[in-house]
Amino acid sequence: MKNIFTLLLMGLASISMMAKVSVSDKTVLLKLYTATNGANWNTKWDLSSPVSTWYGVVLEGDKVVSINLADNNLVGEIPNEIVNLTDLKELNLHKNVLSGLIPFALGNLKQLEVLDLSFNRLTGTIPSSVGEMNNLVTLQLYMNRLSGELPDQIGNLKHLETLAAFNNELEGEIPNSLYGVSTLKVLLLSSNKLSGKLSAEIANLKGLENLSLFENNMDGRVPYELEKLSNLKEMNISYNQFSGLISRKLALLDTLNMTMVNDNGVAILLDVSFDIERPIVSED
Repeated sequence: MKNIFTLLLMGLASISMMAKVSVSDKTVLLKLYTATNGANWNTKWDLSSPVSTWYGVVLEGDKVVSINLADNNLVGEIPNEIVNLTDLKELNLHKNVLSGLIPFALGNLKQLEVLDLSFNRLTGTIPSSVGEMNNLVTLQLYMNRLSGELPDQIGNLKHLETLAAFNNELEGEIPNSLYGVSTLKVLLLSSNKLSGKLSAEIANLKGLENLSLFENNMDGRVPYELEKLSNLKEMNISYNQFSGLISRKLALLDTLNMTMVNDNGVAILLDVSFDIERPIVSED
């Protein structure tokens, strides 16, 4: 009987320890709460209750491994201290009213697999340190006010499957390093200010299923190499300044049938060739 009682006490002590978050992680959570007007969240935290009961927070042992506060009326800026949650695997702050910059030292979050900061009012650039999050699988930054270029370091994300940064003010060319992320399945960069050419190296993205570059300022020929992407199910590269002949297959795959914008700002359809056995380049 005494042994059973001892085992019960040990079990209760173990559960109690697991329910307690480390002081450093709790400090970061409290900073997030105050920095984003937690008193007016849709679902608030009861700061007098254990952290394990706080909405959207998941613990493993005494460490925070997930924060999901999507669509919860967070207003304010993401505190820089968030990068101290080094065991974090998911940070989902989708569809709030967050403004200011993305914390530069995101690279501290080495365990992060999902980063969703979409549908907010974030400004500034995508920090180059994003390339240090070696385990990142999903990067969602769409529907913000981000500017500058896609950092070349994004090509270091060798497990990345989804990159969605549409509806921002991103400019410059797609970095060549991105074409080396062979795990990529979804690439959504529409409604930005991207320029330059779509590289033939797009053929390296053999697992790509969805490609959207709609409404940018990209030019040059539509690369024949898109034909090699056998997994591609959805594509929209219209409303750029791409030129040349295209295959019927690519024209049908594109949501808007390869509707481009010429130098005069007039929408035109690219000419379709029925010869899909070889690369075709038009003479402009």
